[in-house]
Amino acid sequence: MPHNYNDLINIFNDIFLESFNTELVLGGDEPLYLPADVDNAHHRIIFARGFFASAMHEVAHWCIAGLQRRLLEDYGYWYEPDGRTDAVQAEFEKVEIKPQAVEWILSASCGFRFHVSCDNLNGDREPDRVGFTLKVREQVLRYLVQGIPERTQILSDRLRAYYQIDPLAAVHFPVPA
Repeated sequence: MPHNYNDLINIFNDIFLESFNTELVLGGDEPLYLPADVDNAHHRIIFARGFFASAMHEVAHWCIAGLQRRLLEDYGYWYEPDGRTDAVQAEFEKVEIKPQAVEWILSASCGFRFHVSCDNLNGDREPDRVGFTLKVREQVLRYLVQGIPERTQILSDRLRAYYQIDPLAAVHFPVPA
């Protein structure tokens, strides 16, 4: 089944626009989360250029952000641009494990292929994509055993129903080659 970002927008907004005052919105070059303000009644998850993967990644960050974080632009997270040192890249990957685990769960929920984002093409050296994927996979499996975050579970269930995907299990999250 093809993956159209409009389907994801409609599903997300149907679930969360009223209950969490949050909408998923198509954006331009850069993704961004903006809390409601005097000019916008809703919190907005803005994903880049109509990329389904960008929407999934941005939604994943929202799914694990707590109430106070959801009141801050980009959840108050730091972002170090491409070209990070090894040490900064290690910190980036450490804080990205949970959001990318959620992204993988959501991607599997709609049969969309997931790839970790090391997001550092011009760093000190090529990131260890397989090693990072294994860490993200460990978190996914932990969520499957200990419980998936509530908003992630709600969205996952709706995506699985829409895309006709069986309940998630470890087999949906293969070890990288």
